[in-house]
Amino acid sequence: MLSGIIVLVVVVALLFEFINGFHDTANAIATSVYTRALTARRAILLAAVMNFVGALTGDKVADTISHGLVSASLEEYVILAALVGAIIWNLFTWWRGIPSSSSHALIGSLIGAACVYSMSVEDIIWSGLLQKVVLPLICSPFIGILIGMFVMKIVFNFFANWSPHRVNKMFLRLQVVSAALVAFAHGTNDAQKTMGIITLALVTANALPEDSPVPVEVKLACAVMMAIGTSVGGWKIMKTMGRGVTKLEPASGFVAQAASAAVIEIMSRIGAPISTTHVITSAVMGVGAAKRASAVKWGIAQDILLTWVITLPISAVLGGASCFIIERIIEAV
Repeated sequence: MLSGIIVLVVVVALLFEFINGFHDTANAIATSVYTRALTARRAILLAAVMNFVGALTGDKVADTISHGLVSASLEEYVILAALVGAIIWNLFTWWRGIPSSSSHALIGSLIGAACVYSMSVEDIIWSGLLQKVVLPLICSPFIGILIGMFVMKIVFNFFANWSPHRVNKMFLRLQVVSAALVAFAHGTNDAQKTMGIITLALVTANALPEDSPVPVEVKLACAVMMAIGTSVGGWKIMKTMGRGVTKLEPASGFVAQAASAAVIEIMSRIGAPISTTHVITSAVMGVGAAKRASAVKWGIAQDILLTWVITLPISAVLGGASCFIIERIIEAV
């Protein structure tokens, strides 16, 4: 029989997955909607379905979260605190329309909660944090920019003699495919983080062995909640992603999505819980810069970059504060 705190952790984790779904919906569909490759309703439905399918594919990212970042000797309420801190940051950035990283909000909050719990850093697995979080955090956006810029230049050269109408017609169709690929890749990476958190909670409660893989029931529950969250949509963030960073046309929208999907999928296969938001936004910048540097609205890009930098430390503070408060409540009860 699971304790009340574990049940609460699972419920809050699924709430986080729901919020993650509508918070990051724009990542997969914003460019398709704003280039009119898809209507908003069809784009959201496509993203929800492909997020669900992607969430059931693989478990390396979930393994990183559940076994590779913090000690399994934590109390269950520490994981609850991590989820609360991440949810607060996600809701704030959603309200402000800023495409921040749900992934790094969760990881930062988990680290902050673990540090406050032990009043030290001994529960942090630093090698895993460096290799699976910090290095991909730094590298993946640059890879997204470079691939987006490189592929966009190839498209410019290859289709230079085509009429704009013919080019737009072809890439509008291809954008449906690229939107599906991004949504699938988003599911393989982002949904697995919550799977890993729930698995970590079950391990700390001795409901699962320490080296246990993600249970099928956990995979299904997270996939369903992400799909439901995706169906709600994230319109404020979509506005920033779709036309706030640079003006997108069908060809550039396709390239941004295809480049993003490739980077996200590669990182998922090596178990790196990267930010899909970082990668997609970077790819959008890359395709804009391929045309000319002034095509990118660098002021908005600077605001997004600042959010990337502060997400980990701020969410760590929120996770630590949540842990402190929850600990006091438990002691009082």
